[in-house]
Amino acid sequence: MNMKPALALSGVLLLASCTQPTLPAPKPTEPAPTPPAASSCPASTGPLTAIPAVQGSGDASPLLNQTVTVRGVVTADFQSGLRGFFIQDAQGDGNPATSDGVFVYTGTVPQKVQVGQLVQLTGTVKEFYGSTQIDTLTAFAGCTGTQAVKPVEVKAPFTGLEKYEGMRVTFPETLTVTNNYGYGRYGELGLSAGGRLFNPTNGNEATTPEQNAARTITLDDGNSAQNPAELPYLSAQGTRRTGDTVQGLTGVLHYANNVFKVEPTAAPQFTDTNPRPAAPQDVGGTLKVAGANVLNYFTTFGPNDRGANSAYEFGRQKAKVVSALRGLDADVVTLMEVQNNGDTALNDLVTSLNAAYGTETYRAVQTGTIGTDAIKVAVIYKPARVTPVGAYQLDTDAVHSRPPLAQTFSDNAGGGVFTVVANHFKSKGSCPSSGDIDTGEGCWNELRTEQARALLGFVDRLKAQSGDSDVLLMGDFNAYGAEKPIQTIEAGGFVSENKRIPAGERYSYQFGGQFGYLDHALASTSLDAQVSGVTEWHINADEPTLADYNVEYKANPECRTNVCTSPDLWQDSPFRASDHDPVLVGLNLTRDEARFTLNVTGESAAVVGQPYRLNIAASGPLSRLTVDWGDRVDTLDPAATSAEHTFAAAGSSPVTVTAISVDGQTQTARLTVTVTAPDVTEPAPQPGSAGLVISQVYGGGGNSGATYTHDFIEIFNAGRASVNLGDYSVQYASASGTSWAVTPLNSFDLAPGQYYLVQQAKGAGGTQPLPTPDASGTLAMSGSAGQVALVQGTAKITAPTEASVVDYVPFSGLSSTSSASRLGRGCVDTGSADDFTRGSVEPRNTASPLNVCP
Repeated sequence: MNMKPALALSGVLLLASCTQPTLPAPKPTEPAPTPPAASSCPASTGPLTAIPAVQGSGDASPLLNQTVTVRGVVTADFQSGLRGFFIQDAQGDGNPATSDGVFVYTGTVPQKVQVGQLVQLTGTVKEFYGSTQIDTLTAFAGCTGTQAVKPVEVKAPFTGLEKYEGMRVTFPETLTVTNNYGYGRYGELGLSAGGRLFNPTNGNEATTPEQNAARTITLDDGNSAQNPAELPYLSAQGTRRTGDTVQGLTGVLHYANNVFKVEPTAAPQFTDTNPRPAAPQDVGGTLKVAGANVLNYFTTFGPNDRGANSAYEFGRQKAKVVSALRGLDADVVTLMEVQNNGDTALNDLVTSLNAAYGTETYRAVQTGTIGTDAIKVAVIYKPARVTPVGAYQLDTDAVHSRPPLAQTFSDNAGGGVFTVVANHFKSKGSCPSSGDIDTGEGCWNELRTEQARALLGFVDRLKAQSGDSDVLLMGDFNAYGAEKPIQTIEAGGFVSENKRIPAGERYSYQFGGQFGYLDHALASTSLDAQVSGVTEWHINADEPTLADYNVEYKANPECRTNVCTSPDLWQDSPFRASDHDPVLVGLNLTRDEARFTLNVTGESAAVVGQPYRLNIAASGPLSRLTVDWGDRVDTLDPAATSAEHTFAAAGSSPVTVTAISVDGQTQTARLTVTVTAPDVTEPAPQPGSAGLVISQVYGGGGNSGATYTHDFIEIFNAGRASVNLGDYSVQYASASGTSWAVTPLNSFDLAPGQYYLVQQAKGAGGTQPLPTPDASGTLAMSGSAGQVALVQGTAKITAPTEASVVDYVPFSGLSSTSSASRLGRGCVDTGSADDFTRGSVEPRNTASPLNVCP
C-alpha cells in the first residue's frame, strides 16, 4: 500500500471532555435521530486524536508509529477470531475521504468490550500489511453509556473503499456468491453485485477484469484462523454453492490479505438460489454424448502420482466419479485426466461403473499408453447403443500436449455414423517468463491455437477415412468461449454447441471468482443440424473444494496433515467429483455418410512364370495404391489402372488391393488366384542378343525425397539363352538430346530371367545405396525424362535407330520416388511405350531371383 501524505496536526486535538457532543440538527426532510445516552469517559492524560485523523485520506495513516489516544464506539468485537475489535467515531469529521472507524488489535491481551459501548484507549498507530490499526495498548477505559452507529450504505462499484476502512457498512443490493475457492481454508466467500462474474473472454457479456473487480467484495467469517472447525454460511444441503445469494449484508469493513472484507455483525441471510441439480437437463435425441473431466483418476498413489494420495481417498473419488457418469448416462463418453498407465486406470473406472449398473453397460476403447504425459484422454461407450467403426485414431502431431483420440461410431438403431474426438489442450498454468506469455487469454495461448489448427487437419483426415462429415469435438480445451483457439476451430467449420445454453448458465469452470466454459462441444456443420440439445451439468464448478474427496486438513480419521480441523463435506454423490462440469449433447443422427468405391477384376487362374494382370477402377483419385500378391507387396502409382505380377510357385494365392483416396478413406478388394505350373517344352534356338532388354530406368537417385542415392539402368534377359555382356554398353541422352554418353558393361553371362544392374551418378540426397551393382558409370541422368539405349558395342551412337541398338527406351513423367518399369517384370516386349509403367523404384541385380519368361 502507498503511504498517505502527512497531514498537519492542527484541528485534530480535542479537549478531554467527559460528555459526547450533541448531534447536529436534523434536516427538515429527515426524522430527528435519537440522541445518544449521556456518556462519560475518564480524563485523558494527553490530547485526544480523532479516529478520522488516524485514518487520514490516503492508503496509509499519516500518524504511522505515533502514540495516540482515541475515543470511539465499539461496532464489532472479533477478539476471539481476529484478535481485536473495531471502534468508530459516531459523529465523524464530515470529510467523505477519511474513514471514521479503525481496528484495535489486542493480540493476546483482550479487552472486555460490548458493541455500542464508548471506549477510550491509547496505543500505537500501525499499518499491518496495508491495514491501519492501533495496537500495543498502554491505556484502556470503558466509558459509561452506549451508542448505536448507523452503517453507511455501500453500492457497486466497490472502488475507493479505503474511506470506509474500519467502518460499519451495509450493502442494500442482493449479492451473489461468485467465489467459494477459499471457503474451507479461510471461511470466506467472494460476493458480487449484478450476478456471478464471467471471465471477460468467455463471451457471455461485455466486461473487463477491472469491471469485474469493481463488482466484487469478500465476506469473511470474523476469524483469521485457517481451516476453521466451525464453517459458517452452510446450506441445508451441506454446501454453499456459487450462484446463491445474500441480502442485507451488514458488518464492518476490514482490510486483510490485500482485499477489503466484510466482517459480519449480523448473520448474513442466504438464499439457495442455485440449488444442486439432481440430474442434467434433458437434451433430447436418440443418442447422448458426454465429455467429463475425472480430475486425475489415478490407481497408483506414489509420490509423483497425481490424484488420490491413498486407497481411502481413491475410494471416495471413485464413488463420486461413478455417480457423475451414471447421472449423465450417455451412450458415448469422452474422458479427460485419466492416468496414462496403459489402460489400467481406464479399465478400473469402467469395471466400477458397470458394477454400479449391475451389468456390462460400458466398454472402453482400448488404446494403451498415449503420448508421454502422465494423463490421457479416453473414450467409453455403450455397446448396446453404438458400435465402433474401424480402429481408433490418434493425432500424433508433436504440437499436442496430450494426443487427441478419435473413434467413429454407428448408431445401432438408426445406422447413422459420427466421429467423436476427445481433447485436452495445453493448460493456462506454468507460465513461461518470455515467449508464449499471458496477453489476455492465459499463457500458452499461441500453443493452444496451434493445437487447434492441427486438430482441424486431423479432422479432415477423419472425415475422409470414415466417409462421413459428422464430427463432434469434446473435451477440456483450456480456452474460454471467445478465445483464439476456439475461434480458430469455429472458423474451420465447427459450431459451438455450448452457445445454445443461456448465457447465465454457460460455464463449466471457476477460477479466481470468474466463470467460463473450458469444456466444449463443437460440432461440424453437418452434425450441428442433428444436435437436439446441449447442457452443462453444474455439479462441480459451483461447489466448494471442501466437498471433494481429499482429506487434507479435514476432521477425518484418515487425515495426515498437521492440522485436521475443517468439516468434511464429502458426500457419496456426484457433487464435486471434479473441478470441471461435464457437458452433455443430444443427437438425432441421419444416414449421410458417403464412401468411394474400389473395383478390382482379374482372371481366377495364372501360370507360374507368366505375367498375370489385374484391372483396377476407383471412383475417385487415390493417394496410395498397393497390391499384396501373397508372395510380395507392390506399391503402384496411385493413378494406375492395372497391375501385373509373375507368380513363382503353384498354389492358391490370395490377392489384396488396398486403396487410399486423396481425402483419406481406405477401401480394400480381395480375390483368390489359382496358380498352376507351366507346360515344359524345349525352347527353339535364339540369336545371341535375342530377348535382351532394358527392364527399368531410374534417374531420381540422390534427389530430394529419394530413397536411393544413385541413378541406375537395369538390363534383363527375357530370352531363352544366356548372353555375354562383355561387348555391350548402355548409353544415355537427354530427352531431346542427340549427344550420347556411354557406360560399358562387364563380361558376364546373363542367364534367362536374370537381371543386371548398372549404377550411374550419385546425388546429394537419398537414404540408402543401391543393391550391389553389376557395372558402374557416372551418367547424371534426369530424374524426370530422358533416353536410354542398350547397344551391342561400346561406340557412341548418334541416333537410336542405328543397327547396333538392341533396345531403346525414352522415358518421362518420373520423380525421385518413381521409375519406368517394363511390364511382366521385364517379360513384356511389344515395342510399344505401353510396355512400361510408372511405379515404385525396385532395383534388381544378378543376385535377385530369376524371372524366366514363358
